[in-house]
Amino acid sequence: MTAYWLLKSEPFKYSWDDLVRDKRTHWDGVRNHQAANNLKAMRLGDRAFFYHSNEGLEIVGICEVVKTWYPDPSDESGRFGMVDVSPVMKLPNPVSLQSIKAEKRLADLALVRQSRLSVVPVGEAHWRLICRMGGLEG
Repeated sequence: MTAYWLLKSEPFKYSWDDLVRDKRTHWDGVRNHQAANNLKAMRLGDRAFFYHSNEGLEIVGICEVVKTWYPDPSDESGRFGMVDVSPVMKLPNPVSLQSIKAEKRLADLALVRQSRLSVVPVGEAHWRLICRMGGLEG
């Protein structure tokens, strides 16, 4: 069964366009334990929203987990890992944080409740609703 996630990236560091250009990237540098546990829970084929944080504040695309958790070589402690993702599609209409917060059915979305986490789970009902908001059937 596919699980759904949201991955945050500051566009000036790594943007959706960078992922599309690269066709695949490792999602590294996560040092928050809860976010790291979310990375560890990801499985092959899981889908994730690609969210531009700080600049833009919007979901811009969907990517797929193509390699599950493995050690992050930038972590000297050896405790943290990363996954690899590939782009699936750009959303026809980016979904802004403002519109997410305005939608009552998304009030308990982790992006709203735990806004500081860089990797959060997204429930299937929330996934489908955000896909519709972004111009997809979900």
